[in-house]
Amino acid sequence: MTVARILAEKGRSVVTVEPQRTLDEAIHILAEKRIGAVVVSDADGAVLGILSERDIMRALAAKGGNALDARVSEHMTAEVTTCTRACSIEEVMHLMTEGRFRHVPVVEEGRLAGLISIGDVVKRRIEAVEAEHQAMRDYITMA
Repeated sequence: MTVARILAEKGRSVVTVEPQRTLDEAIHILAEKRIGAVVVSDADGAVLGILSERDIMRALAAKGGNALDARVSEHMTAEVTTCTRACSIEEVMHLMTEGRFRHVPVVEEGRLAGLISIGDVVKRRIEAVEAEHQAMRDYITMA
């Protein structure tokens, strides 16, 4: 299965935030949308960074409540690992495992095209394993 198929099933909508917004604003977006990360992007859809719950916790640990007034750009992860729609689930799992992160923006031609989360990957992997299991049961029953 490829990232393109996952995006076709779940949609390409991505919650983004501008780099000049405050951490307080970003926290409210995360809470309202019930998500764990937002992509930081510009008006053209270029990925400038990603801000996760972990980034926010690190900012709060370092600066306390004053961190809430800081700009997103000060605490986002600027070196973002991305993938394309052609990537396989296995490739994305490898990226997430090696990088120890749970969200990978999908970028095509320099623009944000979607977001894949660990939940998306795990859900599809479980579906594949269950399908293989059922195929084996059917094969054994037919033998």
